[in-house]
Order: sequence, then structure tokens, then C-alpha cells
Amino acid sequence: MTKETGTNKREIQRERMRRAKQREKQKIIWVVVAFALVFAGLLVLPNLVPVGTILKPEESITRTRVDGNGVGDPNAPIKIVEYSDFQCPFCAVFAIEIEPYLVASYVEDGTVHFTYRSFGQFIGAESRAAAEAAYCAGDQGKFWDMHDLLFANHTGENVGDFTNRRLTVFAEKLELDMDAFTACFNGGTYSSRVDLDYTEGSVAGIQATPSFVMTYVVNGETRTVLIEGAQPFTEFQAKIEAALVEMGLK
Repeated sequence: MTKETGTNKREIQRERMRRAKQREKQKIIWVVVAFALVFAGLLVLPNLVPVGTILKPEESITRTRVDGNGVGDPNAPIKIVEYSDFQCPFCAVFAIEIEPYLVASYVEDGTVHFTYRSFGQFIGAESRAAAEAAYCAGDQGKFWDMHDLLFANHTGENVGDFTNRRLTVFAEKLELDMDAFTACFNGGTYSSRVDLDYTEGSVAGIQATPSFVMTYVVNGETRTVLIEGAQPFTEFQAKIEAALVEMGLK
């Protein structure tokens, strides 16, 4: 083998190695590009998926003295705390068919202070998302507006009613400051509060939604009544009237 032939072979080998490295770099670049496209698609596609029809609440409930997720006189003799889930069909029944009568009959006149609390993600992840969205809306004084809008658009459990995209559209419909809402919602500002709702509800004996903890004081002793399920208004009325008699207010 002549020196020239050996040199040519080494040059051919170096060229092969250079081309192999080049092909390897190109593969890496294409893999990176592919991952970037997939990631971009995950970010963009949810915003392109139709959110469907957004329904308005059929009736507007008059609520005065609203404070976040509470409504009514905070010094009312009777306190009722609801533990609920925006995905719960019976919770929707209560919110749409029974709550308006409770508010009009006992909350507005100062007899009852009513508070809505979530029950964590009792039914699923959309339960948590909806609860966090409502609390974020509450930062802008529209907890109950979001509450009513969520239940007006409830169609089932874990069926996509309350995806992040739809919840954002709900916020837009309520004309919230979207920068503030997005920062609150995407930042998980109320995630720990939703967890606390579940923990405190469990301690109170809540096992299903909706459930209501009614408290009042008789001769310095706090009495507690647990009301389970979307009971008719007459059931709430009977419990409230009985408590008023015990307190000597009737």
C-alpha cells in the first residue's frame, strides 16, 4: 500500500465519520423540533376546541350583603354552611330550585347567614377546578355570579363541563379582570382552600353532597343540625323555624 493510498483511505474514513456525525446532529434537531411542535400543539389546541354553548342562569337570585362565598348578615342567629360540588346533580337541584326560596325567605331578612363551601374534588378533577374558579371570581366580588353560572351549565359528572378552557370563558362572560383571574386560577391560589373545605367537611360528618351544617345558640350552647341532600324548601323551613322557637325568637 502506497502512502498516497493510505492517505486517501484515511480521508474517506474521516469523511464518513463527518457525515455520520452530521446525520446524528440532524436527527437530534428533528427530535427537538418534533417535541417543540407537540408541546406547542398541547398549548394551542385546547384554545381551538369549541367550548360549546354557555347558558345563562334562568333566574337571577337577589343577594344582598355578599362577602365572598358568604351571603347575609354575619351576625344572623342561624348559620348554614353548605358543602357542595359543582359537578353534583343534586347540588344543582338545590342551587336552582331550592336556594332561591331559602335566600328570599330567611337570608335576606337577616335570620340566616348562608355560606357555600366546596367538598374538595369529591366527584373529580373538574370539581376542584370549578371550586377554585369560583373562589378566584370571589376575589372580584363575583363568587355568586360564578356559582350560578357554573350550575346553569352543569350537565353531568366528569363530562367536560368545567375544563380549564370553559372556566376561563365563564370568567370572560362575567367580565372579570382576566389578568387577575388567570393569575389566580392558573397559579392555584385556592388549591389549599379547596383541600381545607374537604377536610373540615369530613370532620363535620359530611359524606355526600349537598350537605348542610346548621348551627345556632341556645342558652350559650351551640347546637348543630345536619341536613343531607337536596331536601325540599319545606324541610329547611321546618328546621329553621324549630331553631327559632328553641332560641325564643318565635
